[in-house]
Amino acid sequence: MKFLLILLLAWPSWAGAEIYQWRDDRGNRHFSDRTSPEAKIVDIKPGYSFYRVKKVFDGDTVLLEDGRKIRLLGINTPEVRHRNEDPQAGGDEAKQWLINKLQNRKVRLETDVEKTDKYKRTLAHLFTENDEHINLQLVGAGLAAVSIYPPNLLHAAELIKAQDQAEQARSGIWQRAEYAAIPIGSLTDQGRAGWMRLAGKVVNIRNSRKYSYLEFSSSRFEARIERKWLPLFPDMNGYLGKEIEVRGWLNKNKNGFSMLIRHPSAIKLR
Repeated sequence: MKFLLILLLAWPSWAGAEIYQWRDDRGNRHFSDRTSPEAKIVDIKPGYSFYRVKKVFDGDTVLLEDGRKIRLLGINTPEVRHRNEDPQAGGDEAKQWLINKLQNRKVRLETDVEKTDKYKRTLAHLFTENDEHINLQLVGAGLAAVSIYPPNLLHAAELIKAQDQAEQARSGIWQRAEYAAIPIGSLTDQGRAGWMRLAGKVVNIRNSRKYSYLEFSSSRFEARIERKWLPLFPDMNGYLGKEIEVRGWLNKNKNGFSMLIRHPSAIKLR
């Protein structure tokens, strides 16, 4: 039993391994990660720690009672009002949905490769005691957009599928004019703050040591992809000459604007 207890306490490092038990001639039970002729597989269901949410900051950030600030992985919701900034369309709706969903409920965390971000927030997928995937439900309701940052790819396929369905149904932000795709040629010198969608024709692809660039018919804008993440993407040449949409945050540079594309889900063929 002592060996089994150790395995249970150390379960994350044993995930995927089979645990076996058998009895010797004296009737004593034995446990091991190695099989023997009369051994049977032990069905071990790992336990989870659940935490109560103390505060909801916005649609993708919460505070737990233990003091940890959690940033929901794989998604982005519009901003709520900050000290010097007006709220973005849909931000209050996402926050209120999350408040209603988590009221008087506990959650467990599922983390990925990177445990924290540069702001010291814990990065996680949230699940309720009923095993409801909060990140996924926000996307499915059209209250959040998929925003995947490699190497954190856990649940990526599910999130992308849920977003495709929400877009087709024109749910939440997908019915708002504020989040309609903007032609790249219509960008002004001031650009625009926040997450956005831009559409245009790819006319050239160039490479530097660190990035691959998609250049558009409007020379004021380019999309860049870190070369280390290119294996996640289809062949870049497949975008050449195509009308595409890119999604993310606009950055100002000396020649105009650029957008960092972290995952192929941020590029849509039109």
